[in-house]
Order: sequence, then C-alpha cells, then structure tokens
Amino acid sequence: MIPIEKFAAAFKKLPLIAILRGITPAEAPSIGDALVNAGFGLLEVPLNSPDPLVSINLLAHQHPHALVGAGTVLTPAQVREVHAVGGELIVSPNFDADVVREAVRLGLVCLPGIVTPTEAFAALAAGAHGLKLFPAEMASPAVAKALLAVLPAGTLLLPVGSIAPGNMAAWRAAGAQGFGIGSSLYNPGKIATAVHHDAAEFIASYAGWTRA
Repeated sequence: MIPIEKFAAAFKKLPLIAILRGITPAEAPSIGDALVNAGFGLLEVPLNSPDPLVSINLLAHQHPHALVGAGTVLTPAQVREVHAVGGELIVSPNFDADVVREAVRLGLVCLPGIVTPTEAFAALAAGAHGLKLFPAEMASPAVAKALLAVLPAGTLLLPVGSIAPGNMAAWRAAGAQGFGIGSSLYNPGKIATAVHHDAAEFIASYAGWTRA
C-alpha cells in the first residue's frame, strides 16, 4: 500500500496523529506498541528528538501497517533522510514549498504547518495532502471554521497544540477533521502503560463526538 493510501485508511479509522517529541530509540518499540495496540495508526517522531531517524526506522519496521514519519521537517534534505529510513509522513511547523514538493516527489504524505489563508492556499498549490493548523493556541475553532469556508471542499485541517480529550469536540464542530496530539499523549520518560491509558482516553473522546 502506498503512503497516501495508508494515510487515508488510518485517517478514516482514527484521525489522530501521535507526536512523539523527545522519544529515544530505546523507548520507541514499547511506546509504538502501546499506541498501535490502543488504536493509533499515525505516528510522528519530530526531528529534534534524540536520534529520530533511528526511532522512525524502528517504528516503521515494527508497525508496517501504521503510517510512520517525521515532524519538524524543515528542509528537502531532511525529507530525503526520512524517506531513506522508511518514513512515509512529513509534518512541518511551517510551510516551505521546497519541502512539500520534495515530499510529494518521493511519494510521501505531507502536512505542512499553516496559520493564515495565504499559507494554506500556497501549501495546497504546492501539493500538500492536508494542513496542520499550528500553533492552535494562536487560532481557535472560529478561525478553523473561517479557513475551511474559503479553502477547497474536502481540505484536511488538523489543529496541533494543546489538544486534549476535552477540547476536540469544539474544533470538530468547526470542521477540523483530525488532530496532532503531543504532550497530552506522550512526553519523554512517560511509561508505555501510561501512554496506552491516555491514548485510550483520546480514542474514547473521538468516538464520543463522532456518535453525537
């Protein structure tokens, strides 16, 4: 299955990306198991983590049915490095056209960071598969609703920043289709059982507002 098909399948099942900032290769196997066993299929290791390419490689081989990749990707060279170790997802805090184009050229799923309509339209024109609304603390559900009112129908908008089980419903009501989840789910040193517990809470919250 090519990355975009894997992304579509995982996103349809659970549109939540686990952001594992600070994870080490030693932690990656147990944390990956905890998340995938809970139901997560989208895993992101930011490149400012210790030995991130090693962790991405471990997670990608350990969970071939999940979509594993990198966050905080800032250059086309980093895109190529992620691709070389088996990563299939490129997430950035910003929009850089060269990063998006390189990810698309290599067949990777790309979610650049945006916060304005200008950035959003430029990212889509470059080939982005979806948009990371970051930092969400600078925006609001009202901002997400306004963006989606002018963006092409079907545009994926994923708020990232201070997302918790209790605030996802308001974003979802505004039209956000998914979320990136960081420190509310994982932070360095957090044990796998605690990550599994918190992952289950996010999934339960997601299931609750999709039934509502």
